[in-house]
Amino acid sequence: QVQPVESGGGLVQPGESLTLSCEASGRTLRNYAVGWFRQAPGGLREFVAAAVRSGFVTYYSDSVRGRFTIFKEDSNNTVYLQMNSLQPEDTAIYYCAAGSGYLPNDLQDVARYDYWGQGTQVTVTA
Repeated sequence: QVQPVESGGGLVQPGESLTLSCEASGRTLRNYAVGWFRQAPGGLREFVAAAVRSGFVTYYSDSVRGRFTIFKEDSNNTVYLQMNSLQPEDTAIYYCAAGSGYLPNDLQDVARYDYWGQGTQVTVTA
């Protein structure tokens, strides 16, 4: 079993950047696909980005593609979400999740992830 723990959230202005971290206790994240999801107030939890177990293949939602980058560092058992050009609509709680899926549809599906962190708040406002 693996327990993801997110960090790195905060309050930024439009156009600025943040990097979220997802550290794992228990088993290594190397054994799992990892996804980032977000949930705005009153909204559903939505897919943001995912990396397959090896980290060599990644997927992004249309709303963040080109601005966000997900990458795994197996050496420190951490997955990062580099977020550039942040906009107010990116404001949400960001969750890291680990699962055993490998198909694109699986990696974008909340229900296909077994282990979730508690989330970290990202607020983008002028």
